[in-house]
Amino acid sequence: MTDLLTLGETMVSVRTPRPMRLGGDAHLSIAGSESNVAIGVARLGHRTTWLGALGNDEPGRLIQRTLRAENVDTTQIRFADDSFTGFIAFDQPSHDITRVSYHRRGSAASTLTPEETTAAIQATKPTLLHVTGITPALSAATRAATLAAVRTASVAGTQVSLDVNYRARLWPRDEAAATIRELLPYVHTIFASDDELDLLTDTPNPIPTLLEQATQVVVTAGHKGAWLHTNAADAPADSNADATSTSSGTHNHLAGDSSGVHTIHQPALPVTVVDSIGAGDAFVSGYLSATLDNLTPEARLHRATTSGAFCVTAFGDWESLPTRADLTLLTHTQGTALR
Repeated sequence: MTDLLTLGETMVSVRTPRPMRLGGDAHLSIAGSESNVAIGVARLGHRTTWLGALGNDEPGRLIQRTLRAENVDTTQIRFADDSFTGFIAFDQPSHDITRVSYHRRGSAASTLTPEETTAAIQATKPTLLHVTGITPALSAATRAATLAAVRTASVAGTQVSLDVNYRARLWPRDEAAATIRELLPYVHTIFASDDELDLLTDTPNPIPTLLEQATQVVVTAGHKGAWLHTNAADAPADSNADATSTSSGTHNHLAGDSSGVHTIHQPALPVTVVDSIGAGDAFVSGYLSATLDNLTPEARLHRATTSGAFCVTAFGDWESLPTRADLTLLTHTQGTALR
């Protein structure tokens, strides 16, 4: 059994600290939303499994080796002899702008099948299944594979989380909306940014509508923090009853409104942002870890924002994700030397 199963595309990443056309040194690593989450949850002490297809090539072996080194179970990986492992390039035309280039069309990741996702769920019996809106955008096969995964998990009693993670380069908004809405009947937890909510529903007040299907909707807004929405009837009697939920004590609780929604807000932690790539995945990994630990809603949000804060303080999709022992480090004043 595994605590968390994720599925999707992981690519080899190449990163340069200047415009790539100028050449020079580059950093080689891996990148992928779902594998980022798997690494983040594993670092926080849980058993995680990543399911995906890779080319039977050296880039694919790098991905496998990196995930293994991060204690992510890789037994559900398929290596394809007739397809390649995709890669992603990051460069910086300006000190505070990151440009992303993809080389992924027709990669092995796009060949993942419904039979593989269904078999992986039956084999690993996950407590949580996490999917994103990236995977179904890759191909018709991965679209069917994602839908089969959430259906199978739902029938098995596995909680399903969905990070909308809209990528305009992969598909138009109307196509994304139609596909993602097919997943919603099977989803327990939704992660979305403010500008992604219209992909989930056309209603002018989306949160109550989404809570007719999902149990919780988490809306992220970068430096403004995050909001957790649940049905007011499901909220604990005293949602403040968690003394360790935040070091700053600045999150706000909004009682159930006229639509029956209970909302909690958690501000972002004040840190110096170096690189925002991967911050959303870090947030999700912290939230899912806290969910596996059966923490209160406030504590789930706080661990999520803490994980996100760690991620933005260094370059890389996953390299700076915290361990469980790291979680209290951001309570120290910036510049502190721990001797």
